[in-house]
Amino acid sequence: MSYRMRILTPLAAALLAAGCSMMPKYERPEPPVPQAFPYPGATGGMAAADLGWEQFFGDATLRSLIERALRNNRDLRVAVLNIAQARAQYDIRNADRLPTVGVSATASRAPSPITGDQATSLSVNLGLSAWEIDFFGRIASLSEVALAQYLATEEGRKAAQVALVASVANTWLSLAADEELLALTRETLATREESLRLTRLRFEAGASSEIDARLAQSLAESARATLAQLQRQRALDLNALALLLGEGVSPEFQVGITTEGVRLPDLPAGVPSEVLVRRPDVRQAEQQLIAANANIGAARAAFFPRISLTAGIGTASSELTGLFKGGSWGYTIAPNLLQPIFDAGRNRAGLASAQALRDIAVAQYERAIQQAFRDVSDALAGRATFGDQLAAQARVVEAESVRFRLARLRYENGVASYLDLLDAQRSLFTAQQALVQVRLSRLQNQVQLYRSLGGGWTAQ
Repeated sequence: MSYRMRILTPLAAALLAAGCSMMPKYERPEPPVPQAFPYPGATGGMAAADLGWEQFFGDATLRSLIERALRNNRDLRVAVLNIAQARAQYDIRNADRLPTVGVSATASRAPSPITGDQATSLSVNLGLSAWEIDFFGRIASLSEVALAQYLATEEGRKAAQVALVASVANTWLSLAADEELLALTRETLATREESLRLTRLRFEAGASSEIDARLAQSLAESARATLAQLQRQRALDLNALALLLGEGVSPEFQVGITTEGVRLPDLPAGVPSEVLVRRPDVRQAEQQLIAANANIGAARAAFFPRISLTAGIGTASSELTGLFKGGSWGYTIAPNLLQPIFDAGRNRAGLASAQALRDIAVAQYERAIQQAFRDVSDALAGRATFGDQLAAQARVVEAESVRFRLARLRYENGVASYLDLLDAQRSLFTAQQALVQVRLSRLQNQVQLYRSLGGGWTAQ
């Protein structure tokens, strides 16, 4: 066997053996939550994670707002740029698994040490830099870490989109409630101002007391204060919407629909072990766990030798015409092995750190599962109870409406006092406001259920 073959044979064997992994086998932890959700409610239908937001939200104005937010929201833009950065890091790590080849050319002219005449030296070399042969899988493990981190950022982008879609929808619903409450308050204020005008006329004519006039004034000013408060709240909601959209919103923007007119589909809860692992934030935590698990492989490989190879082939001549002629060629092969002997416990500490980080990632993954379970459970509890609350509040409004009508008839016929009439009017207004708020809470709870079940990112 030639000298060249004696050198290349063990190197070829090393290349064939390269890629041996020392990573622990990854096993997904069992979800530390009950086997079923409380208040499962609806059955059948499409799972939330498969239902795009364009299908879930039927209102054209709302869909338009969500599209604008997905184009312009800066938080989502940062999440997308984080993906690009993580992908570049993965490409860097993956490139470490392949050799780096470069070409160099040199030319020099210097006095000959023997004759003293000017001598020319020309050379061209094709070289393989110090390439680590990944015999124990260190570089492969680091590449796996970078890949998992890249996938985690992708899941993070999906989680950011889910949160953005839900936030836009909830803000839009708040604006719908604002418009409804403003209309109700303006109507109430007009009624109370008319009542105040009539009461003052009666007081000036001596037909009623100053107490009645002051009560009417108090109710009118109370409605005016509520109107100012609602106008401020609407302005704040418009500002919140502008931030979500990443662009300005006209102060004259109108939702154009009441909370009673909004319809959102009901969703099946499913089985926790299947539903929760489809949430982007849970999948992000799992990818971070996979990265921490792969990092243990790199820490283990640090205990073993690092084998690297430097090689080159080139030609040299004193004349340009002879640079590529026979006899001018040559090559070099220089394998290198580095075996850690004494490192003051650095490798052991590195392995202990990697194992601790993996245990932390397991706890964080389990925490993400538990938080997801709570989110779904809270939304399901709301779905199970908001219907009854809404029906009861509607009956309160109906009862207060009848009470106000009867109190007005009794007052006009001199049977009841003006205080009874104003109290009935105040109670009716409070009940009507509460009805709008319950409708809003119920709709926002439906949005929260959609988000907590992993919906909101499938549409592109």
